[in-house]
Amino acid sequence: MDSIFLKTIKGEKTNRPPVWFMRQAGRVLPSYLKLRKKHSFKDMMNSPKLAAEVTLLPVYDLGVDAAILFSDILVIPEAMGMQLDFTEKGPVFSAPLKDQSNALKCLNPDSSKLEYIYENIKEIIRTRPKNIPLIGFCGSPLTTFCYMVQGLSRDHTFPDAVKMLYKEKNTALKILDQITELSVIYAQNQIKAGIETFQLFETHAGLIPENLYMEIIFPFVKRIAKAVKETGTPFIYFPKGLGNGIEKVEPEFADFIGVDWQMPIEKARKLISPKIGLQGNLDPRLLLADKETIQKELEKLIPFGKENTNWIFNFGHGFIPSIPFENAKFVTDWVKNADWERNK
Repeated sequence: MDSIFLKTIKGEKTNRPPVWFMRQAGRVLPSYLKLRKKHSFKDMMNSPKLAAEVTLLPVYDLGVDAAILFSDILVIPEAMGMQLDFTEKGPVFSAPLKDQSNALKCLNPDSSKLEYIYENIKEIIRTRPKNIPLIGFCGSPLTTFCYMVQGLSRDHTFPDAVKMLYKEKNTALKILDQITELSVIYAQNQIKAGIETFQLFETHAGLIPENLYMEIIFPFVKRIAKAVKETGTPFIYFPKGLGNGIEKVEPEFADFIGVDWQMPIEKARKLISPKIGLQGNLDPRLLLADKETIQKELEKLIPFGKENTNWIFNFGHGFIPSIPFENAKFVTDWVKNADWERNK
């Protein structure tokens, strides 16, 4: 496949950084919002044809260099026996683990409940443009655990999930182990179905102290990374909020690290092994500004992009719903057309 994204992932020098965006399949795309008027989120996930269409919308509408599977990190808890309803206001657990007298007894992992996603992947592979790779993903064990325990609370400090980590550590570790085991199977089967790169989303790495994260959470991350990398599939690790802890991630556990917007990309480059590529880390809220302001900020990235060819242009998190589509398209076009000075 002649893909600038895969070439960069594999360490080849290209004339510009590849560009894609987290949460690109939805939210800011008028074509997606039009589909949502006809189909529920769950319906789109359960239809290979619709899932493939939504996955590929940003490729056609924005011109990004890679597609990411249209799915949700909460399919893992659902496959573990938790009742999950996709409502108009988002996914909702009917019985989060914080409300259960015995959280472990509520869980019954069944990998067969994820089979429909592999069918979606096969349909995406069948219908995508030939130069567009597909990124698969799942949520990291901590982030998935937080939602399972707390439910879909607007309070993203997840007080009950953190309480369990400290007060009922053995129970928490058993739940994290079950999440990890199912996530490994899920990742391996996504790879078998045809994805070319796998990303692990750790949206809430900053929820607990860095030393505690590295002690009790990172071993689970390493198990997923090992399972992915043993297949020869590139692994992107996105630990939002981990801060200086990213320097402890070794090349054997990640090919690329997604950097959040709280840390300057230049600082991240100094902290992380040069053998690991970087992804990120534009603040998506910048796209709420006018195009002139956006361009001035983008131009500041030219020196970094010139010197660092193992860099994927992306946000430091995902699209937010209020971003104008025109600004998202502007950024994509700018990245693809700017002179990154790599041929000088």
